[in-house]
Amino acid sequence: MNERFIYLLEKYFENELLPEEKIEFNSLLENDEELKKEFSEQKKVKEVLSKMSLKNPTNEFWDKYWMSTYNRLERGIAWIVISVGAIILFTYAALEAIEQFFADNSAPIIIKIGIATLIVGFVMLLFSLFREKIFNSAKDKYKEIQR
Repeated sequence: MNERFIYLLEKYFENELLPEEKIEFNSLLENDEELKKEFSEQKKVKEVLSKMSLKNPTNEFWDKYWMSTYNRLERGIAWIVISVGAIILFTYAALEAIEQFFADNSAPIIIKIGIATLIVGFVMLLFSLFREKIFNSAKDKYKEIQR
């Protein structure tokens, strides 16, 4: 199908055809039976669509919707608060354990370096997993699909 015809057809249905475009559009319709047929089909579709209207949702639907939204919001906030609390407690406990371990002079230096490296690696891994989870959940286009 002619791209120019499609462009003019869209403008026709929006009542935006300029006088010279109307002439061009009419000449395209007169000279090509296939375009004339396509125009009549599109006109019927446009008429049917103009008669359609959306059904307003019931009050029950809106009540369920808002309850679901509030529940998800409340649970999300609760998980955030729990996570922050756990992070604070575990961080404090880890700092105290590290401080006491490094204050002990009886442990060899190689053990202290090994444990410090292990802790730094573990923290980096947790941070990486946490960051990846946040970025993937924001961009996951399949999160609404049940597996």
